This record gives sequence, C-alpha cells and structure tokens, in this order.
Amino acid sequence: MPAISTKKPYRIGRSRTGLGLFATKPIKKGAKIVRYFGPLLDSRKKKDDAIENKYLFELNGRWTIDGSVRENIARYINHACKPNAESDVSARKRKVVIRAIKNIEPGDEINYDYGTDYFKAYLKPIGCKCAACEKKRKKKRAEARAEKARLKAKAEKKALRKAEKQAAKAKENTKQKLNGAKANGKLLNGHAGKSATRKTTAAKSGISARPKDMAGRENSASA
Repeated sequence: MPAISTKKPYRIGRSRTGLGLFATKPIKKGAKIVRYFGPLLDSRKKKDDAIENKYLFELNGRWTIDGSVRENIARYINHACKPNAESDVSARKRKVVIRAIKNIEPGDEINYDYGTDYFKAYLKPIGCKCAACEKKRKKKRAEARAEKARLKAKAEKKALRKAEKQAAKAKENTKQKLNGAKANGKLLNGHAGKSATRKTTAAKSGISARPKDMAGRENSASA
C-alpha cells in the first residue's frame, strides 16, 4: 500500500468492497482531490491494445490510462451510483482529475461513477455494492418481508374464519340433533301415559271387559 503524505486530505482504508479512499479533512465542493494517472496506452499499438485490467481509464478512442501502477492513489476510489466526486477528463491534455461534487466530511468514503461500460462489464454481473444500491436492496428485502408477512396474516385470518364457520355449523347440527331427540321422547311418553291410565282406571272400578252377548246368555240361562 503506497504511503500518503499527512498533508493530503485522504487515506486508504477498508471499505465494503475492499480498499477505498476516505477523507481525513473537509473537502469542499469543486475542489481537486487527486489525479488519476499511469502509463498512456495507444490502442493503435498491438501490445498496448492487448493490456487488460480493471484500472484502465479510457480518454478517447485512441488513448487510455493504465491506472494499475502502485503510485496511482486514485485507483483506490470506488464506484458509486450516487457519488460525491466525479472524474474531470481532459482528453487533449491526456489527464484525469477527481473532483468533489459535494462537500465531503472527514471519514466519508470518496467515490465517483465509473460509467456505463465499466458498470456493465464488471459491476452488474456481481451486483453493485455502493451505498445507494445497498439501500435499494435493503428496501426491497424489507418490502418482500412485509409482503410475506401480509400474505401469511391473510392466510391465517382466512383459516380462522373457515374454522369458526365449521365450528358454528357443527354446533348447529348438534343442537338440531338434541332438539329432535327431545321431541321424540315427549311423543313416546305421551302415548304410554294414556294407555297406562286407562288400565289403572278399569282395574279400580271392577268393570269387566266381557262382550254383551255373553252377558245375555247368562241371564237367560238363570231364568
């Protein structure tokens, strides 16, 4: 890791994506932070055009800065979709300077937008880990959890209503069966009561149940 003068308003430190560049002093909006530099590569030269690394900064169709050299402190600046700095490119001078586009406070990580081509080639396949994208993912996860909880509560409520409905139906069926059983018991008791009463009355009065013709024969025989 290259040494940085204490006069510089930044330091190299640990970031969520590895190493990053952090402010050690207040940096005002519009201020130059650091220069992005390295060997110039000419795309017209086959050996230069064959070089591949993730620190290549394209100035135009011909010239590219190879920022992979150790002395290039700017290579530690990470990408952000909502950055606090930007790359000020001067293709004519073949020079790139990183400038603040917001007031940056001590402890803040310095970042800039790497551009669409770099994003598609290197960041999109693995997922951008800048603060803005992490915030979006966190929000989506929270929304997904809330939706899952809502659907679960809805399903539980539906199941509870169904259970209550089934319980009420079962209770009504039981009530109807009990009422039917009581009605049948009263009817049987009523018939049995009348028959027994008639038998009891006949026994007490001594009335014979013999037929009338039998009584007439007995009378004529005694005469």
